[in-house]
Amino acid sequence: MGSGRWSTDVYSAAARFRAASGTSAFAYSDSGATRVHPALDPRDAIRESRDSAEHPRSLAIAVLFDVTGSMRHVPRALQAKLPQLLGLLLRQGYAEHPQIMFGAIGDATCDRAPLQVGQFESDNRMDDDLGRILLEGGGGGQKTESYELAMYFMARHISIDCHEKRGKRGYLFIIGDEMAYPRVKRGEARQVIGDRLQADVPTSVMTAELLRKWDTYYILPAAASYGGDADVLASWRAPLGQNVIQLADTDAVCETIALTIGLGEDVIDLDAGLDHLSDMGSAAGGTVSTALATMSAGRGALTIATPPADLGGPSGNSRL
Repeated sequence: MGSGRWSTDVYSAAARFRAASGTSAFAYSDSGATRVHPALDPRDAIRESRDSAEHPRSLAIAVLFDVTGSMRHVPRALQAKLPQLLGLLLRQGYAEHPQIMFGAIGDATCDRAPLQVGQFESDNRMDDDLGRILLEGGGGGQKTESYELAMYFMARHISIDCHEKRGKRGYLFIIGDEMAYPRVKRGEARQVIGDRLQADVPTSVMTAELLRKWDTYYILPAAASYGGDADVLASWRAPLGQNVIQLADTDAVCETIALTIGLGEDVIDLDAGLDHLSDMGSAAGGTVSTALATMSAGRGALTIATPPADLGGPSGNSRL
């Protein structure tokens, strides 16, 4: 997947049509749907980011939202600013051939849609996938959601050419405000994804496997239910280190993602990225500067991580 090219004109035309017809950008969810849209169902699914003549050096970018409780508004904020994300990636040269996948995370212990995953797209079909997300707003209310199940899918059900052909990890952004459960449970993996595991997989083992393929970031909005919560921050900083980003304003999520990629690709430093935001008229510069300052200052530090022996494959490098 990942053919075609993004068009802001196409996005704007669709937005005008929705405004004229009174249709929501999240029409599937707002219609009263109660199940995962078939196009986003993770059961027995593989998602792919592939090179092509049109995109010879694809870069896989995945954005997964917690859509429980107070987090369910985040996809709406991102959808409204999607052209800014693509504009920064493409026009400013942060990524020449980005292929973006959107998905959503719930709670497998109680939600009807605990995991939703779109396809990697280079064109406006990524907006279509966003619109198919079910904003369930559920969750169990115990400061944990099924992030570990999403990490399992991203580690074992994703095939990306940037990593497989060039040894370059993709970018994974998890936007949430709670902790993962301590293990991937066999029953949930079978029920939600269709995999038959011999045993539960500890989340620490799952995270180590994930980091071999994905440069992973956790974004915690301050306005979320557990924004700034010490337990939540500690649980994510343990595996991700400086890649935990506290974001004061959810409306700045697109700009934060774009500049994080620009920094990761060594295309810009933080000052240059903030200048780009100013040039495009974005008011998010102050928020993004605060969110990324610590991460930017620590860029380049690598820790050599050896995956557990039962994962197989070569050792990988993970920036922590």
